[in-house]
Amino acid sequence: MNLWITISIGFKEIWAHKFRSLLTMLGIILGVSSLVAMSALVKGMENGMREALIAIGGLEKVRVEAQEVPAYQEHLADQAVGCTINDVYALQHSAPLVKLITPEIDLYRTTVSRQGKYFNPFVVAGTWPSAVEMNQHVVQYGRMFNDIDDSNARSVCVIGTATRDALFGAPDDIGHEIIPLGDRININGQLFTIIGMFKHYESEQARLERELEKNQPAGTSKGSARSRGHGHSSGGFVFWLKNATIYIPLNTMWIKFRTATGTNNIPDPRLSSLTFKIADINRMDTALQQAHNVLMHTHNQIEDFAFRTMENWSENITAAIKNARLSGGIIAAISLVVGGIGIMNIMFASITERIREIGLRKAIGATTFSIFIQILVESVVIAVIGGLAGLLNSYGLVKLLTALSPTNNAPQITFVAMLVAFAFSAGVGVVAGLLPALKAARLDPIEALRYE
Repeated sequence: MNLWITISIGFKEIWAHKFRSLLTMLGIILGVSSLVAMSALVKGMENGMREALIAIGGLEKVRVEAQEVPAYQEHLADQAVGCTINDVYALQHSAPLVKLITPEIDLYRTTVSRQGKYFNPFVVAGTWPSAVEMNQHVVQYGRMFNDIDDSNARSVCVIGTATRDALFGAPDDIGHEIIPLGDRININGQLFTIIGMFKHYESEQARLERELEKNQPAGTSKGSARSRGHGHSSGGFVFWLKNATIYIPLNTMWIKFRTATGTNNIPDPRLSSLTFKIADINRMDTALQQAHNVLMHTHNQIEDFAFRTMENWSENITAAIKNARLSGGIIAAISLVVGGIGIMNIMFASITERIREIGLRKAIGATTFSIFIQILVESVVIAVIGGLAGLLNSYGLVKLLTALSPTNNAPQITFVAMLVAFAFSAGVGVVAGLLPALKAARLDPIEALRYE
């Protein structure tokens, strides 16, 4: 039998039993749409995570933090000093695979105030000017403090937009914003002059939403977009962290906020952490070993430090995405299996209704193979139509899920996900039609013609 004629017969059967066919396709439609929608949500989540990873410095960034000494060195615990400025100088001179080393002393749970307004930044960090490049910052207004500011321990600071919004006011709906260069703020009782302000950091999705609401006609509500664009949740935690960080010179931090120790009144040399970048990402292991050897020397062979690499975060992202895809894929696969069972049932019912027809066709010369192919094609046609409807429905499902549970990262429907979902629906149609097709092909024509 000609394939196109077989397919047209399949369409006629579907059209002859429209409501029954629609119910049969429903499982395939839901399975395909849920698979595509799940993939879109996971892809959006992955994009947001990767975007955040780049925003904090990329894979080549390594953070060195103090840690408890290992068990075999517990007897040396009182000699452990943690990360110090001496580590920074040692790495600069003895670790050629390490570049852009930045020390940092952090003040958490800090209150910043100005004229009766208060703000609690994520952190006030005493650091070097290289922190801008290290942490992928962009100074939009003013300047970053320099080495002279640091060596003279000047009371200057560079702030993010979260500090500006809280103490000076957020931008209005038409884009006017306050640039507080030269103004002074109080950090834990010490006055600092603002010499620079970083640009506002946000996810791509938050930026698009803000631009969309900015262009809304007059009289419509715009507050939600602005709050998303400047709030904690707009760009995720990483973007809020960057907006809510204040930088001051490292020496200023030592002198104003660190207790002097020793007979010479020398400030405590310990750091909260130090960060460096690997000169060649392909030599990460070698560079880390080189840095480890240098730090073991400066720490008198006491391993009271640890490396925190962005590779760990990248691996966690990969694992989280893999688990999310697996979980969503299993749920979607169950829906497709249920749809396949529905197709199989309806095909068995269709064969029962058409036993005399099948017997007549066999009696006038139809081969077993042609009967088998006809029933199989009908099953595949149902599955393919359901798959196409599922692909169309997936767009609406994604919008519905986004509306019910707004996310910081826009779901992204990919061609690969649609192709895989459609291929699975066609495969389900083939598998679901095999048994009914075999049953129809094996019917005895004489018994079929006698069937009432």
